[in-house]
Amino acid sequence: MKLNQIGDNRGAHHRAKRVGRGIGSGKGKTSARGGKGQTARSGVALNGFEGGQTPLHRRLPKRGFDNRMFRKDFKAVNLGRLQRAIDAGKLKTDGTIDGAALVASGVLRRRGAGVRLLAKGNLSAGITIKVASLSIAARAAVESAGGRVVLRRGASKSQDKA
Repeated sequence: MKLNQIGDNRGAHHRAKRVGRGIGSGKGKTSARGGKGQTARSGVALNGFEGGQTPLHRRLPKRGFDNRMFRKDFKAVNLGRLQRAIDAGKLKTDGTIDGAALVASGVLRRRGAGVRLLAKGNLSAGITIKVASLSIAARAAVESAGGRVVLRRGASKSQDKA
């Protein structure tokens, strides 16, 4: 095959409409843009505009308040990621693994408000891990591997229901 033999697949390329070429073409004068005004110009964005009727986003009531200032920034760690770090020799199974150990081993970049342990992946090593929050499946997986989970002091019990 040569470069001059390469072409589009049949039907892949549409011929451009030639607009503004007289009234006989059917696309003359306004070039199929209708009359004058905002929508005849480029860059128009009327998202949510309902023709003068109050838009839906203004008709619905406002509910709740999400105060980002007090949001807890938990860093999620999966069991499979822990096992990979243990297999690579970055994490030791003796002693308690906490946020500082995870940062030092490179599993996490920073601790944030604490570590949340999630159950994605498999864990075969029996470890003791100290976390701020965890899922029920993660707790079951750690304990079935012969390990132990310690909830950080001050962490609420409601956080480990996910």
